[in-house]
Amino acid sequence: MTWLIHDYREDDLAAVVHLIDSTAELGQESVFSLAECIGALTAPPQPSAGGAHRPAVVAVHGGRAIGAALACIAGERAWVMRIAIAPAWRGRGLASALLRELERRLVALRVRRIAYVLPEEELLGEGLHNAGYTRRPAAAYFEKAEPVTGPAVGLLEELGGRLLPGGLWDEVAGMTTEKDLIERRVVLPLAEPELAARHGVRPPRAIALFGPPGTGKTTFARAIASRLGWPFVELLPSRLAADQGNLAAALRGAFARIAELERVLVFIDEVEEIAPVRGERPDGAAHGITNELLKLIPGFREQDERLLVCATNSIRSLDPAFLRPGRFDYLVPIGTPDAAARAAIWRRYAADRPSVDLDVLVGASEYFTPADIEHAARGAAQAAFERDLARPVPGPPQAAGAGTEDYLAAIAAGRPTVTPALVAEFTADIATHARV
Repeated sequence: MTWLIHDYREDDLAAVVHLIDSTAELGQESVFSLAECIGALTAPPQPSAGGAHRPAVVAVHGGRAIGAALACIAGERAWVMRIAIAPAWRGRGLASALLRELERRLVALRVRRIAYVLPEEELLGEGLHNAGYTRRPAAAYFEKAEPVTGPAVGLLEELGGRLLPGGLWDEVAGMTTEKDLIERRVVLPLAEPELAARHGVRPPRAIALFGPPGTGKTTFARAIASRLGWPFVELLPSRLAADQGNLAAALRGAFARIAELERVLVFIDEVEEIAPVRGERPDGAAHGITNELLKLIPGFREQDERLLVCATNSIRSLDPAFLRPGRFDYLVPIGTPDAAARAAIWRRYAADRPSVDLDVLVGASEYFTPADIEHAARGAAQAAFERDLARPVPGPPQAAGAGTEDYLAAIAAGRPTVTPALVAEFTADIATHARV
């Protein structure tokens, strides 16, 4: 990404007004006039927004504003007043990024519907369709419904859940095999239930992701929720047990509250801790917790627009009854990224630095998980930052960001999470347990 997006500030006014005024004839118009946009930007702070201005975000590159999006709120509905993009930055994904950030702030203000009214059929309409908006009769009126409002908001907060930012699915770098599989088997049937029903496809209600630690199972769970636009609730057994003392009863209560939500993705990480093979532990309480979870899943599966995602580092440690097809539709392996996936991940961190030798980084990072690569990339960036600060002569940096040697040094200093022995065990687990 080559821009930064921040909340609108008072000193952004001149730049934003110039963007709105100069792009009005470039297919970026709306029914709101320039004067109305200025009025929204200069209005007194809203108490409902925690003292913030009416929602607006600004994208900057090199210290210059290159895009802006602003909205106004009326009750449970928000109106997107304008999305303005500098001509040189059109067609590069900036409009979608601005809209996602604006929507995230609107959802935080408990907006239920987001609308955009265009003066006629113009270029922005296709982009709104792609962003999840539905056209309504009257002019070119585009509207988007947000899933959680009213009492459900308080319930979601009580469960520790939230609506995740849009676009997390697109940010999953590499891992194309796993991503394509999950897209076809899980996301699309849930996103298009009527079409799936016409073909006799029953959308999944529960899936398990298994693989070595750090391979991105949590990232995939969050990305699925973001892609569907569903609230994300992570159940943490340790916190449930601490709150109520009895984990089985706490799980039962949590699932009862979850049933009150209109739609939701529930995520349980390291599920082997609460559903181990019965009989392998002398702890009778663990046996009861496993039994409770086994009883809860069928009831969860009876409701539409629900998805349970469980993740485990050791699928062979799970009770066999827990993994039966009647409880889990798919058991999806999530392994370490192959060379192509590592290249895609490294490319994300080395964007705009063509001097970085990606092939060398890919070869040096075998067995690295996405989390390991991220850690190494952060270390290289920090090293480049500190080196730049230590230069005796102030001025522009000699090189933009970390170079190949910085990344190689960070890789050498790191310790891969996955070992060859873990990879061999995972390969055996795929042959024994995978169900896709």
